Amino acid sequence: MPPLTPTTTTTTTIVGGANYPAELVAAVVRATEAAASACLPLVGSGDKNAVDELAVSAMREALALAPFDGTVVIGEGEKDEAPMLANGERLGTGDGPGVDIAVDPLDGTRLAAEDLPGAIAVIALAPRGSMFDPRDVFYMQKLIAGAAGIGVLDLRLPAAQNASLLADALEKPIDDLVVAVLDKPRHASMVTELRAAGARVRLVGEGDVSIAIAAATPGSGIDAVMGVGGTPEGVIAACAVRSLGGFMQGRMAPQSDAQRSAALAAGHDLGRVFSVEELVTSGRVLLVSTPVT
Repeated sequence: MPPLTPTTTTTTTIVGGANYPAELVAAVVRATEAAASACLPLVGSGDKNAVDELAVSAMREALALAPFDGTVVIGEGEKDEAPMLANGERLGTGDGPGVDIAVDPLDGTRLAAEDLPGAIAVIALAPRGSMFDPRDVFYMQKLIAGAAGIGVLDLRLPAAQNASLLADALEKPIDDLVVAVLDKPRHASMVTELRAAGARVRLVGEGDVSIAIAAATPGSGIDAVMGVGGTPEGVIAACAVRSLGGFMQGRMAPQSDAQRSAALAAGHDLGRVFSVEELVTSGRVLLVSTPVT
């Protein structure tokens, strides 16, 4: 399937809209825009959970009217004990195609609460049974790039080596390569390694999904994403990357002994590296995102 070019309304980006009926796409757009609009009274309030709750409530209400039979495979909120659309929740009117749903009503809750750029409301759909269900694992190590990374990058390689390989594939000097990394203590050594190799590191406070979309989009100013972020956001990112024809690999990355034990008990292979085609097995993906800030 050829890469799909994002299309943009006044504020909303749609990737893969041709994969589904126009009325279904319009309903999903209404849901992200409703979530984004609902947040606005509390943007800058400093209350992450309150602004997130507004987004969740508005998105749930709008998706209840969408013409599909949907099941939430990727919800958000559990790892942060925040408001959430729960995994397994049924949404839609029940008419139309059966779909898996991945949602983040507010990706970048702190950004919205502090009125900083980068918060979005986002929904991804794919045919039922096609999204990887990362149940009981809240964090994922990710490596994301555009099409130039296909057949070149490998999550099992050191970060600096991947940066060098990608720079060569893009035919640019490594000191022009921009790698986005979440600004977390767990990434300190990787950031040092990348900078020592000559790559430019863009530290991002929050917004796993936004930077993933950027990395898979040529000309965005971000060439790659590396590091550990949320697993729900990782599967949503995979939907976008697959539709955009980019490269992505992921590996489960529990951040505590308790998380590791839960992951193993759930049957996850923590050494397995997933391709983007394993994270979302169908190319019939729809992703819609609306900026909040």
